[in-house]
Amino acid sequence: MNWYEKLNKYFPVEEMKSRKHMEMLLQEKGDVYHKDEGPYHVLMYAEFDTFLFIDYVWVSTQSRGQGIGHQLIEKLKKRDKPIILEVEPVDYDDTDSEKRLHFYRREGFNHAQYIDYNRRSLATNETTPMEILYWTPYDESEETIYEKMKKMYETIHTYKDEEIYGEAYQPVDEVLTYDEDRHSHDIFDNLTEKA
Repeated sequence: MNWYEKLNKYFPVEEMKSRKHMEMLLQEKGDVYHKDEGPYHVLMYAEFDTFLFIDYVWVSTQSRGQGIGHQLIEKLKKRDKPIILEVEPVDYDDTDSEKRLHFYRREGFNHAQYIDYNRRSLATNETTPMEILYWTPYDESEETIYEKMKKMYETIHTYKDEEIYGEAYQPVDEVLTYDEDRHSHDIFDNLTEKA
């Protein structure tokens, strides 16, 4: 299985970019968009001047618990920039979604509770609410994380979208909003003790 097949098998269709989209990002935005691949992992990420965005991370089931995910995150933390990623809300029928959250909590990530993120999938035409997690070496506010997330959305997620998919993703202001009055619970609070 190649790197794209591994990701495509693991991530839900509404979260996956097309192979063409990812290959174009790697070729045409290779100064920003990167692939870190090994026999048991695939990490797709974007590195900007002031932050990193984890697009996809996959670790093979047979090698879980060996610290591969931790090593990948540690490598990114050494860049000394905030790290941002998207996660789906916990689905208690999908034990992996809870395990992922436990992993990111152990790695010191925070839940951005003031950022509302709803993106329509061009594959399914359904709007999927997502949550933003972030790790920061300095005490950055959620508002600065929100500005970085907007930049990532416009640079990576919507890159040549009409050319690739035949239609455009929604504009960033429809997808991402920042609201300090947003009633959102910390996504980590509802986790069971051990997953």
